[in-house]
Amino acid sequence: MKKLTLRQLLTVATMLFGLFFGAGNLIFPAAVGQMAGRDLWWASAGLLITGVGLPLLGVAALGISRKEGLFALSSRLGRGYGFFFTCVLYLTIGPFFAIPRCATVSYTVGIERLLPQGGSAALAIFSLVFFGAVLFFSLRPGEILTWVGKVLTPLFLCFLAVLVVRALTAPLGDVSLVEPSGSYAANAFTAGVLEGYNTMDALASLAFGIIVVNAIRSLGVEEPGAVARSTVLAGLFSSLFMGLIYVLVIVMGAQSRGVFPVSANGGEALALIAEHYFGGVGALILAATVTLACLKTAVGLITSCSETFVQLFPAGPSYRVWAIGFCVVSFLIANLGLNAILAYSTPVLMFLYPLSIVLILLTLGGGLFGNDRGVLRWTIGFTMAAAIIDLLRTLPETTRTLLHLEPLVNAAENWLPLCKLGFGWVCPAILGLVIGLALRRVRRTA
Repeated sequence: MKKLTLRQLLTVATMLFGLFFGAGNLIFPAAVGQMAGRDLWWASAGLLITGVGLPLLGVAALGISRKEGLFALSSRLGRGYGFFFTCVLYLTIGPFFAIPRCATVSYTVGIERLLPQGGSAALAIFSLVFFGAVLFFSLRPGEILTWVGKVLTPLFLCFLAVLVVRALTAPLGDVSLVEPSGSYAANAFTAGVLEGYNTMDALASLAFGIIVVNAIRSLGVEEPGAVARSTVLAGLFSSLFMGLIYVLVIVMGAQSRGVFPVSANGGEALALIAEHYFGGVGALILAATVTLACLKTAVGLITSCSETFVQLFPAGPSYRVWAIGFCVVSFLIANLGLNAILAYSTPVLMFLYPLSIVLILLTLGGGLFGNDRGVLRWTIGFTMAAAIIDLLRTLPETTRTLLHLEPLVNAAENWLPLCKLGFGWVCPAILGLVIGLALRRVRRTA
């Protein structure tokens, strides 16, 4: 085959959407809506940039580069950096943060509300069943297009549609009357941009590339150019659909302020909305929606992590061993609880996101400087230095105090442009790019 049929392309796009869209993609937009109020469109624009635009660019970068995955893409700076960045990114969106979060969010938002008594034992039992199901699907990576694209995602969308359609046809309040709160009162756009980091989708776009490429090849498309085009088109379709759902959930969250105050998190907001419209049945609908959302995302993450580590360490364990190991580690970390996971995920994301964004942009614009390794290294090097500062300044306060980081953090916030807004890496990245381009020009004219 030279290209996918429209039906096949939509199936791949549905699979990619299913891999991306986890419970966090429901929880964070709902929280954005509640906090942004009448400024929801500015907040939506910010969230769509990091929650939809960057994932689309990530998928496009992998497709256009015609690389097999993140390791090949990042190894253009050097094999050592390729190993470092690939391992850190996959472990972050895999067993250390994102996969455990799938289980804890499913339990906290959906299942716990259905139980007469929760506690650590209930979480342990639920997470054991959850990861048992994840492992079942993950041990059949050749069938992921069917399971995620044709089974789990359509089921999830059916449950979500029931809740969203009901909420939008019978709004709880007038959005124009809702005052923004928190960081959204000061700058809704910037707050929305930073909220998009929490979805982890820009990181996931670099990780899921190998699954998309393999799925397209399994349908008979082998020519690299055709695989690249199909990858980009699948990313475009899935991103448009994801963006539409984001906006609908944000509107639903903003309208809920007509009845409810700002909730502690988006999950609580969704639970109140579901209960308001459907009573006790609403809890069942929300539990099914959230659990299916998390299940399909966890399957995709276990699959991509396992396939990648098999490639990174060909003489090491088999795919089956990696998949079982990642499920076990994820189960153990999940039982630390959602708050413990979230406390340390933000600093790691503040470190990884700048490196991922710059890598994506350098890949898309690589033709302008011949994909020169020197330009890549200077730009990423300066970005990493600033990203480390962002990591340190977003550590929990007790950790910063213990490590005596306050003087360094205060100095960075005073002297590094945009640091207080969470974008302290932008100017160093530009400076590194300028230096790299200048040195490249000197070498070419020497």
